[in-house]
Amino acid sequence: MAGQQFQYDDSGNTFFYFLTSFVGLIVIPATYYLWPRDQNAEQLRLKSLRRVHGRCLWYRLRLMKSQQSIVPTLKKAALLFGWAVFLLLAYKVSKLDREYQEYNPYEVLNLDPGASLSEIKKQYRVLSLKFHPDKAYAALTNEQSRQNWEMYGNPDGPGATSLAIASFLFLLSCVFLPQGTWWYRSIRYSGDQILINTTQLFMHFMYKTPNMNMKRLAMVLTAAFEFDPRSNKEATIRPTDNIEVPQLIRELGNINVKKKEPPFCYPYSLKARVLVLAHLARMDVSEELEEDQRFVVRKSPALLQEMINVGCQLTMMANSRGGFHAPRLVTIENCMKLTQMIVQGLQESKSPLLQLPHFEEEHLRYCISKKYKVRSLQDLVSLKDSDRRSMLRFLGEEKYDEVMAVLGSFPHITMDTKLQVAVATSSTAVKEEEDEASDKGSDSDEGEANKDSPSERDEDSDKQSDTEVDEMGGDDEEEWEALQQSIQRRERALLETKSKVTHPVYSLYFPEEKQEWWWLYIADRRDQTLVSMPYHVCTLKDTEEVELKFPAPSKTGNYQYSVILRSDSYMGLDQIKPLKLEVHEAKAMLDNHPQWDIPDTEEEDEEQEDSDGIEESEDDDEDND
Repeated sequence: MAGQQFQYDDSGNTFFYFLTSFVGLIVIPATYYLWPRDQNAEQLRLKSLRRVHGRCLWYRLRLMKSQQSIVPTLKKAALLFGWAVFLLLAYKVSKLDREYQEYNPYEVLNLDPGASLSEIKKQYRVLSLKFHPDKAYAALTNEQSRQNWEMYGNPDGPGATSLAIASFLFLLSCVFLPQGTWWYRSIRYSGDQILINTTQLFMHFMYKTPNMNMKRLAMVLTAAFEFDPRSNKEATIRPTDNIEVPQLIRELGNINVKKKEPPFCYPYSLKARVLVLAHLARMDVSEELEEDQRFVVRKSPALLQEMINVGCQLTMMANSRGGFHAPRLVTIENCMKLTQMIVQGLQESKSPLLQLPHFEEEHLRYCISKKYKVRSLQDLVSLKDSDRRSMLRFLGEEKYDEVMAVLGSFPHITMDTKLQVAVATSSTAVKEEEDEASDKGSDSDEGEANKDSPSERDEDSDKQSDTEVDEMGGDDEEEWEALQQSIQRRERALLETKSKVTHPVYSLYFPEEKQEWWWLYIADRRDQTLVSMPYHVCTLKDTEEVELKFPAPSKTGNYQYSVILRSDSYMGLDQIKPLKLEVHEAKAMLDNHPQWDIPDTEEEDEEQEDSDGIEESEDDDEDND
């Protein structure tokens, strides 16, 4: 800009201001986010979970990490060192002389203000032998600079600005670089921290294969770019993979190794698939592969949830636009089942009883015998105590108590359903077979109009209208009350932020603590289609009320749907309840309703009143004139 000059900070004082600000911007938020929390509280929590979860992999890893880790101590030491540096720099800055504010050329040359030019030159020659005060001499011997100093206190005039390069470096390092890093990350990841390339990959294969079996689903899952070292730094490819991965393939058997379709044939995808299948088979792997296996298994539930989301998006697109087939219901349900299998480290064909501790394949013969016929967790719970203890005689007392404690920690869910017509249309009406809820949209409006109409009616019309109002008034109030309650529930849900910490999942082979979550949805199992999109219930601690919306079928008839509650953590605890709908033709609109029958005499009287009113208005206007 015109009249503005820039000069470097020769003294270097600005650098200390920059350095102090930079250290402060690091130390203050780092202390808030990284200062170790109370370790005693975590130790007490783990101690309370030991009786039930003591054998779980995630529990043992967490306990080992908390006991052996020196990270909290190192964090404290690093943060304290940072604060010491910050306080030292702040103290130094407070002692600095800000030269560009306190600089006075008369003081530098030891002259009184108003000294003559000859005195200035003489004094300069004396001092130049000792100090070389060139800057002060130049400021006072130049007439313009000297006038600027005497008028504005600055040799460069009123528009001068002293800017240090350190200020620009500060902005660059503290503002622009973090913003650039955030922007680069945000364009690569979705809102659920899944790589956008992975989401596109899932969408491609779910569109290409609407009916996806479990084997194909595992291949698509492990092709995610999260497992590719080129896209994710956490993923690794080791030199020993060329020896250990083929060995695992031979032990697993048929896993479509020869398939040449990319990206299933890529080394990272093949390795991830082998590790997932080995996890489901509960096979032992080497220490190097075990670390990689934990990484793949830990990532899989979030990736499968993304696959469910993609399947729902494709279903909605197919319903609204048409032109292609939506993913079949079995594909989306296989995603849910595979999540359960990965969390429990169990193949789909295996008994859900193997989720319990101390249960092995050879023990199942005691359970499925003709005497007990126990094939599920519910069967085991419903047995009498004496029969259960007799059946589990292969367990000692301590192991039996542990099994019962674990079994008691498994969720017991009671699901109640209620069908409600939220919006009535003029073409169809939905009613539940038991409750006989019908479409009353047009009739209720007519009842309100009858009640408010001021027109005169004959005796028969009054009786008919009053009867209609009496019949429908109670139902209207119930519907209005239900609608208000639904609106209030939605408002509370929007305002209330619930924790997703529900109950720890008992999982012998999952490497990370997992919370109990559920999927709730309505499906047409005969047509293998979704009726409502799956709702991921992540806040069910005691009770939870969920509202599922779906459009009524366009054709009349009886419909048999299913309300399905499916766990994302346990096998064998899913619930299915029938939902019967009966769709009727909507009632026809009445063309000759009594409230619209206006007698001719009444119309003539109203016209007469209108004409009288106009004449009176004209007379009033004349009087005013």
